Amino acid sequence: MPQKKPTKAGKVPAASRRAAEGFTAEEHAAMKARVRELEAAGGGGGERDVLAAIAKIEDAGNRAMAERLHAIIKTTAPQLLPKTWYGMPAYANAEGKVVCFFRPAEKFKERYATFGFNTAARLDEGNMWPVVFALLKLTAAGEKRIAALVKQAVRG
Repeated sequence: MPQKKPTKAGKVPAASRRAAEGFTAEEHAAMKARVRELEAAGGGGGERDVLAAIAKIEDAGNRAMAERLHAIIKTTAPQLLPKTWYGMPAYANAEGKVVCFFRPAEKFKERYATFGFNTAARLDEGNMWPVVFALLKLTAAGEKRIAALVKQAVRG
């Protein structure tokens, strides 16, 4: 929506202020990252971009989880293509649709990181199933569960 110009009295209309104030700084940064990704050749991404996004994660624990998830996904589902998505490490199918992604806690100032699946993932199980998981740390059992979910997400 175009920014409204101030009135003669020098005030920006209330509706325009609310629209501009509706997103946090982190949300604005994520949207700008997405625009840069879409403007890049091929819609953004590639392993180099994912590794760069992982390297930028400030929290060492979140960065280590992202590195481990990257390795698990590459091993479990090599057909998924690494790409960045809103500045986050993500993995897409052959059509370019994001199947799964990692969001560090710092991205939106949350207390835990998340690993999630989008609608391209084939996790359907009855009428309701989990698609986003909170991660405080990755254990061997957690890694095994994630590998199984990723494998299920890409099954044909």
